[in-house]
Amino acid sequence: MTSPGYSDRVNHALAFAAKHHDQQVRRGTRAPYATHAANVAIILTRYQRDDTAAVAGILFQVVEDYVLQGYSGEVLDQRVASKFGQPALDLVLAVIERRVDDDGIELSPEERRDDALARLANASDDARWVGAAHVLHDAGTLLADLRRTIDAGTVWTRFSGGPAETVRGYRRAVDRLRELGFRAEIMNELEDVVVALETASRDQPVGS
Repeated sequence: MTSPGYSDRVNHALAFAAKHHDQQVRRGTRAPYATHAANVAIILTRYQRDDTAAVAGILFQVVEDYVLQGYSGEVLDQRVASKFGQPALDLVLAVIERRVDDDGIELSPEERRDDALARLANASDDARWVGAAHVLHDAGTLLADLRRTIDAGTVWTRFSGGPAETVRGYRRAVDRLRELGFRAEIMNELEDVVVALETASRDQPVGS
């Protein structure tokens, strides 16, 4: 039986993300960053999530870039909601990092991460699915890179916080989702990946 493939809407989102990420590469590699969007879509469709979730997953980094660059809500509506629907944009906005808080105060990188985790409390389960898929792909990619290199230190040096701080970020995301009662099937896979990263980080020599 032939697979029907992605819908026109999902394909449009993939093309949109590819254009946005043109010439961008994954940190410390030559791999095109646009593959991130496609892989998040694969994760979400593998778990039978709908087109809106897939589109939100694809556009996750695009929208986060727009928000961190200070684009207004009106611009987001024009560039994203008008093309892909307000529900998809809302899913992304619920789980990405943002530049300023509700009072318009600019957040530091650490505060942005804390803020994103805190806002998960008000996010829908659909939005949490999108956030979990994004974390799973990031963590899974790191784990795959570690497993195919003979010098793990060269992988960890891509991350300014080092092994412990990098993995702590993934662990915080998993624990926060569990704390909020998110028990979706994706959580088992995400937990396995984070546990494997925790083991890998402990095996890394101190100072690497």
